Amino acid sequence: DSDSDSDSKNENTSNDATKRSSGNIRTYQTHPAPSNDLMIRAALGRSPIERTPIWLFRQAGRHLPEYHSYKNRQNRNFLDMLSHPTDVAECTLQPLRRYPVDAAILFSDILVIAEALNVEVTMPGGVGIQVPDPLSVPEDVETRLPSSDEITEEFVQDKLGTVLESVKLIREKMTEEGIDVPLIGFSAAPWTLLFYMVGGSSRRNKEIGMTWLKNNTEASKRLLEVLTKVIIEYMSAQVEAGAHMLQLFEAMGMMIGEEEFMEFALPCLEKIGKELKTRFPDVPLMVFSRGACFANEKLSQLDYDVVTIDGSVDRATARDTVGDRVGLQGNYDPKELILANGKSIESVRHTAKELLEELGPQRLIANLGEGLGGKESPMLVRAFVDAIHEESEAMIQSAAAASN
Repeated sequence: DSDSDSDSKNENTSNDATKRSSGNIRTYQTHPAPSNDLMIRAALGRSPIERTPIWLFRQAGRHLPEYHSYKNRQNRNFLDMLSHPTDVAECTLQPLRRYPVDAAILFSDILVIAEALNVEVTMPGGVGIQVPDPLSVPEDVETRLPSSDEITEEFVQDKLGTVLESVKLIREKMTEEGIDVPLIGFSAAPWTLLFYMVGGSSRRNKEIGMTWLKNNTEASKRLLEVLTKVIIEYMSAQVEAGAHMLQLFEAMGMMIGEEEFMEFALPCLEKIGKELKTRFPDVPLMVFSRGACFANEKLSQLDYDVVTIDGSVDRATARDTVGDRVGLQGNYDPKELILANGKSIESVRHTAKELLEELGPQRLIANLGEGLGGKESPMLVRAFVDAIHEESEAMIQSAAAASN
């Protein structure tokens, strides 16, 4: 799918970085880039690209009829499927069979880290994912969770091994099916995990995360430190298992004030970016601070390659905010992909072209401003993917012709 003559394949093979610890040298391994490495090249921004790559938040799952029929056949809910690598691989690959998207993303959930830290996560149905027994007092951080010192590579292998098995199986199945695009690994960011672990749900107790930061400041900092450490080891292990790119989701950015974000959330994001870039200099790091895009300028100054913009961001100023420090990802409105909203293949092409004209086709990963919700039409999703590829290629070719 890619006619690239990229050098990044040769750089992205193995032994990206070493870490010295107690006299031993720890070498971190990466996997060779796929033949369609368009998205890796767009993310790293080292050379111009021939078309804008695209993938979609929640491209697997709820909007696909084949997902529902598979889930019904397996007779498992979403959370149950995550503990079966064959289910994870199947759901990861379903959108790749249907759409010519430029990457797969691991089918998983942001709360697997909470589960790894002994905080129960349930899915009772109809009310989203719940944490039935959240941390309720600051002492819970000490008594219910492992300490920062206990968070090691072995801890991640032990508690999140199923996810890592799933990553390996996805890569095997991609090879079997001749799907040669990057696999994106991901994790929730520390503040988002804290929000769920103390609040129990995204739909109630909306103030509780902020209340914790204010009233239990020291316990909050300790919790964020533990979460930061787990995330680094977890994302690192995903790369070693076969992920080519990493996406960090600060999904609950709308639940924290700007001042608190800068004091509590940003230092964690900085630490994660710095450590992962040290270990894996050629693995693209993408960050999404959903509902807190006021942080994008600061995020662009860290070690991330790509900063995501949500639907609230004015495209006219999005590039100025991040300068030439990072690429952008986003921010198409998924409501444009719902037939019941009066949308059509023509309207999708028109709005896709607008996105490209407003953000520019280079150093852009076309995506949504928020995840697919389930009502979207696969026909319109396909139209969006095709329009991004075709319109961006035409724009890039016409710019090249104009400059000759």
